[in-house]
Amino acid sequence: MERTARAATTAPPEPAASAGPLPAAEVALLLDGVPRQRVPVAVSLPPVPRAAPLPRPWRLLPTPTGTPVTFAYTAVLALTSLFASHAGPGLLHTVYQDSSTDVAHLVRTPVFVLLASALWIAGGLLSPYALAFVLVLTALERRTGGARAILVFLAGHVLATLATEVPVGLAVLVGHLPDTSLHRLDYGISFGVAASTGALCGLLTPWLRWPLLALVGYTLLADLVAFQDPMTNWGHLIALGIGTALWPVVRRWHREHGAAGAGAGAVPA
Repeated sequence: MERTARAATTAPPEPAASAGPLPAAEVALLLDGVPRQRVPVAVSLPPVPRAAPLPRPWRLLPTPTGTPVTFAYTAVLALTSLFASHAGPGLLHTVYQDSSTDVAHLVRTPVFVLLASALWIAGGLLSPYALAFVLVLTALERRTGGARAILVFLAGHVLATLATEVPVGLAVLVGHLPDTSLHRLDYGISFGVAASTGALCGLLTPWLRWPLLALVGYTLLADLVAFQDPMTNWGHLIALGIGTALWPVVRRWHREHGAAGAGAGAVPA
C-alpha cells in the first residue's frame, strides 16, 4: 500500500490538452520581433529623350532601289534632252512635231502622241520643270509607290492636254480659230509635274503643304496673267487642280504603301 501510494505521488503529470491555434493578434505580437523583408521600391526614371533623326538629303533624289520608276524615267528624259541639245534644228522640229499632242495628232494617233510628248522637257535639262520633276516624283513615289506615282503624273498629263486641246479643235470647227491652230506644238512634262505637285501637297504636313501650294499656284497664275502662252498656262492650272482633287486617293495609297512597307520590315517613307 505504501509503494502504491508513493508511486501514485511520484507519477509524472499528464500533458495538458492542446489549446488550438493562437489568435491572430498574438501571432502579430510574436512577429513584431522578426526582421521584416525589404520591399523593392519602384523608381520612375525620367524618359530618355530620343535623338532627332538626322536629315538625309540624298532621299530627295531618285535611286535605282528606292525609287526605280522615277530613276528610270529621269534617265530617259536625260537622254532625250541630250539628243535635243545636239540634234539639228530641222530634225529636232520634225521629232517635236511628230510627238506633239496637237489636235491633228490627237485625232489620228492619240495614244502614241500622249506618251511620246511626255518624253521631252520643254527647255531641256535647265528648265525649272526638270528639277521639279526629279524632286516631286521622287517624293511621291516614296510615299505611294512607283506605279501610283506615274498614274498621277499621267492623269495630269492626259487630262490637262485634252482639256486644252479639245476647246481648240471646237474653236477651229466653228470658225473662231484658224486651221493652223490644229498643228500647234504641244509637248513636255509640265502638265504631269503640276498634277504631281498638287497631289504631293496632300501628303505633306500643313505647315509645308499650304505654302508650297500657294507658291505654285501664284507662279502659275502669274504666267497666265503674262498671257504669253494662255493655252499651256491654263493647262498648268488645270493639272494642279487635278492633283489636288486626288488628295483622298493619294492619302489612301500612302496608308496602304506604309502598311505594306511595315509588314515587309521596311520603314515607310
